[in-house]
Amino acid sequence: MEYSLRRSFHQFLLFSLITLYCVSGTQFSIPRLGALRRTIRNEPKLTSASVSNDFQTFFYNQTLDHFSYRPESYTTFAQRYKVNSKYWGGPNANSPILVYFGAEETLDFNPSSFLTDNAPRFKALLVYIEHRFYGKSIPFGSIESALRNASLRGYFTSAQAIADYAAIILHVKKTFFAKKSPVIVIGGSYGGMLAAWFRLKYPHVALGALASSAPILYFDDLAPQVGYYAIVTKDFKETSESCYETIRKSWDEIDKVASKPNGLSILSKKFKTCQKLKRSFDLKDYLDSLYSEVAQYDHPPDYPLSIVCGGIDGAPKGSDILDRIFAGVVAYMREKPCYDMNEFNYPNDETYKAWNWQSCSEMVMPIGHGNNDSMFPPAPFNLNSFIRKCKSLFGVQPQPHWVSTYYGGHDLKLILHRFASNIIFSNGLRDPHSSGGVLENISDSVVAVYTVNGAIL
Repeated sequence: MEYSLRRSFHQFLLFSLITLYCVSGTQFSIPRLGALRRTIRNEPKLTSASVSNDFQTFFYNQTLDHFSYRPESYTTFAQRYKVNSKYWGGPNANSPILVYFGAEETLDFNPSSFLTDNAPRFKALLVYIEHRFYGKSIPFGSIESALRNASLRGYFTSAQAIADYAAIILHVKKTFFAKKSPVIVIGGSYGGMLAAWFRLKYPHVALGALASSAPILYFDDLAPQVGYYAIVTKDFKETSESCYETIRKSWDEIDKVASKPNGLSILSKKFKTCQKLKRSFDLKDYLDSLYSEVAQYDHPPDYPLSIVCGGIDGAPKGSDILDRIFAGVVAYMREKPCYDMNEFNYPNDETYKAWNWQSCSEMVMPIGHGNNDSMFPPAPFNLNSFIRKCKSLFGVQPQPHWVSTYYGGHDLKLILHRFASNIIFSNGLRDPHSSGGVLENISDSVVAVYTVNGAIL
């Protein structure tokens, strides 16, 4: 029985990978995790009907604090989850339950179609669970008020989140009389990390996990800090050598123009910024974020990295370096009256505000620019600067070592070999976060699958 379940588990995950990937001084902003890129995130939200008429929405009365016994720990809040039972074979057939872990996104978006595509084959019950403090699962009001409450935001942790998932999964199994139905948890990016960690922490709840694009090694010194931007550089260089060279030379050109008496005005006009630049760094940070995004989400049908390079390489004859760079911006961002240099910082995005807290508390991913063989200017990750920023935002001291302490990090291969089973780590090697992913098989049941030309899911 266990062997057949494990075999079906591997068959499902390997088959689903076919649809998962496409094959063919001032610190810069740290690239965000996320299964959806900015342009999708900023599009009008989908209604539940447009996502799927087959999903029913429920709210679970979730415990605020799973790990202590103070009076306020027993406070509850409404946590959203969605269920699709259209294809489920039922409890008598022990049909599986496939659980998608919502991460730093709202469930108002359809995070992935490969579960619904494969549910008929496995006669699976589908469950999508929203992460606490995102979407409609924010305790006691808006994310702004929650983050201002120092006591309340202390419950906004990954450990509390996966405990939430365990509670809802057990509730769903009880509701559907599915005690013997095997559970497989699935997630991408941060959600992929949660799926892997869930399998380690709650092996009695989930039979297996698919951790897709999950950079679980991008903490402490487990992965090279420059790995992310090394892959971004490699992606651009492989797409177009001339595009790569133009970008590499542009940073000095920006500084050269900015050093002129009216240089910031020239740059503001050239790049049609919505507000006059007060420093050249804001332009460079904007471009840095744009290049990172198109590399991270470079998949069909649009292949955004090729769009940027197409704009740069296709600029009119006689265009100077910065004119070519701006042509790449317009190609990707489309023609606009002006371009907001703060756009990639998502200042009005609730998910961005929530992720700011997570990255300032425990999800400290030390990503920086390297000195050699990079199209970016040198900018190593500065932990002291990062700490100062987080203290100014939230008054808290980040815990950069907590993730590797709580979930395991150092000697992770040995830990996974000894204690883990039934986890598949899947990565696209063109995804910059794959530099912090598990890319080698650990054991017969903890395996790594990757596509050379794949990006994030």
